[in-house]
Amino acid sequence: MAVAVIALAATGCGESSTGSKANDSASSSSGKYSGKGIGLAYDIGGKGDQSFNDAAYAGFQKAEKEFGISGRDVEPQDNETDADKIQRLTQLAQAGYNPVIGVGFVYGPAVKEVAAKFPNTTFGIIDDESVQAKNVADMVFHEEQASYLAGVAAAKASKKAHIGFIGGVDIPLIHKFEAGYVQGAKSVNPSIKVESQYLTETPQEGGFSSPDKGKDAASGQIEAGADVLYAAAGLSGQGVISEGAAKKVWVIGVDSDQYNQSALATYKDFILGSALKNVGGAVYDLVKSVHEGKPLSGVVRGSLSNDGVGFADSNPKYKAMTDVVAAVDKAKQDIIDGKVTVNTK
Repeated sequence: MAVAVIALAATGCGESSTGSKANDSASSSSGKYSGKGIGLAYDIGGKGDQSFNDAAYAGFQKAEKEFGISGRDVEPQDNETDADKIQRLTQLAQAGYNPVIGVGFVYGPAVKEVAAKFPNTTFGIIDDESVQAKNVADMVFHEEQASYLAGVAAAKASKKAHIGFIGGVDIPLIHKFEAGYVQGAKSVNPSIKVESQYLTETPQEGGFSSPDKGKDAASGQIEAGADVLYAAAGLSGQGVISEGAAKKVWVIGVDSDQYNQSALATYKDFILGSALKNVGGAVYDLVKSVHEGKPLSGVVRGSLSNDGVGFADSNPKYKAMTDVVAAVDKAKQDIIDGKVTVNTK
């Protein structure tokens, strides 16, 4: 269920050395893949966030290795516009990369426009299902389900019946994380106190890319009495994790198994677990479908029932909390069995 993110070397965003001849077609008439490779455009925060973008990169690397094809991954720029994203995706498609994947809902308008210009190229977008086209796969997730498990774990682990949630940006996508987390916590203790805070109103203000904002928010919630924090904030979550470790309170990671991220090793003893979103698996599956000449399209949704989301249990300290583990396992099964429906708002 967890997607292991490979430790990152300080590399640029060029093509790998296994490139093949560029072609705007997903496959040749013989059914063999004939594109140039995988085109991946990162979300705000870029590669190295140890979370959302790095999960996509893990899937990218796995597909490169398994299928023996090349890839090019491209970083976002500060304060960029939709026009910048359109240009980035256009350049990838023109160069013959296939599929071309936008990591994050912010690529919605760009994917819609560029996909229409390159009907023989498969496009993917993560965290957005508004792009309806035959050559587009909308890869989305039941984040609320993984967050429900995080809430159960937080409530069971808290010694003060007081926990916190920190969202990167005040948008519907992140509301799903909060809704599931609060519902899961209250399923354990209806009277539990939950601190809640969003770092910014818009992505452009840095809510997903500012560890200092995450650190300040975590400090305030810990000061208020919270002893378990959960952050859905991309790169900003690193600040939450570092502050939690400094103040010796539990923190729950997001998207990737953050306990196992080398850049976070200093803080790992205080990472209780992580609410997983198998972004890497979604990237890999889309590349596989194109490579096999049967590209995915339409809405592809990850859930607990198909291992698209989950809860990482890598920390031995978590595994030793048998009551917490049992509660999370039961909650997972109840959701899969339809006994529990998780809120999205």
